[in-house]
Amino acid sequence: MNVLLATLVIASLGFILKLPLRVTVAALGVFYLGVLALVLVLPPGHALVAALGVTRRGWLALGAVVALVAAYAWWVARSRAAAAAKSAAAAASPPRAGSFLPGELERYARHIVLREIGGPGQKKLKAARVLVIGAGGLGSPALLYLAAAGVGTIGVIDDDTVSVSNLQRQVIHADARIGMPKVFSAQAAIRALNPHVTVRPYRRRLEADNADALFADYDLILDGSDNFATRYLANAAAVRAGKPLIAAAIAQWEGQISLYDPARGAPCYACVFPEAPAPGLAPACAEAGVVGALPGVIGAMMAVEAIKEITGAGQSLRGRMLVYDALYAENRVMTVERRPGCAACGGGAAAADAGAAGGGTAAA
Repeated sequence: MNVLLATLVIASLGFILKLPLRVTVAALGVFYLGVLALVLVLPPGHALVAALGVTRRGWLALGAVVALVAAYAWWVARSRAAAAAKSAAAAASPPRAGSFLPGELERYARHIVLREIGGPGQKKLKAARVLVIGAGGLGSPALLYLAAAGVGTIGVIDDDTVSVSNLQRQVIHADARIGMPKVFSAQAAIRALNPHVTVRPYRRRLEADNADALFADYDLILDGSDNFATRYLANAAAVRAGKPLIAAAIAQWEGQISLYDPARGAPCYACVFPEAPAPGLAPACAEAGVVGALPGVIGAMMAVEAIKEITGAGQSLRGRMLVYDALYAENRVMTVERRPGCAACGGGAAAADAGAAGGGTAAA
């Protein structure tokens, strides 16, 4: 009992004086060793041993229990430290190409169970590099769904900033980010949605002098711009790079989308639209208006076509154009073909820059 009281006194002093735990434990250890030495040296019937209130056998048993507990605590601490070091090393080193990080299998489970995508298709999405031109009405849903689908690297080019008039349809942006460059607003939204994808924001206009170098870094191009100059510029650069181009356009209640890919037998954008319409025949959304949900529909279609193109699922819109009339809830699909003598893809490189002058990337 006396030893127990002494132990409690030592522990209480350590607590009151706010000593480090190791100091208190060391004091208790010294006290234990001192008592143990007395118990072992003095004969069992000695008055001091009797005053201590312990027996040799009991004190040795207590020492053995304390030693086992200490050994277990040391083993647990060492195991936790090793596990933490292993986790830190895994986090610091990049994953193997094509491998999924923890949490990604559950995130993409609905894709993986699809027969047309599965695990191999999801790995293709993770390895894919997609560039989206414009972070506006069409680019907003396309970017969000590409990120949600797990496209590994997503580039977005736009030189505009978020304005309050954008928020009626450009769902990737938020009221709190008004005035922020659209590419950085889109980057913030994508990171919040899926931290496993890489976003490359390009705050600039798509121009003839940067399009080729930019397109070379990507496998697939999505054009969500809202002016014909940029569309022709993007088409010419995609033709030169041999990259497939998914381009869409919207106006008021109607949208259209196709996959242009002359390198694989499909027409290019200039095959279908050899010349821009006369001024006033195809007014921009700012002039003619657009129903807010329409770019959501067409932009989501762009993402679907991109997923299909990357994974090889289903039948793409290569060589076909889909026209969606939201006002009357009608879809029409028409065949489009390469145009003999097309200046962009069949008539020589001299006319490939047909729409380069004055190109911009402001999206609908």
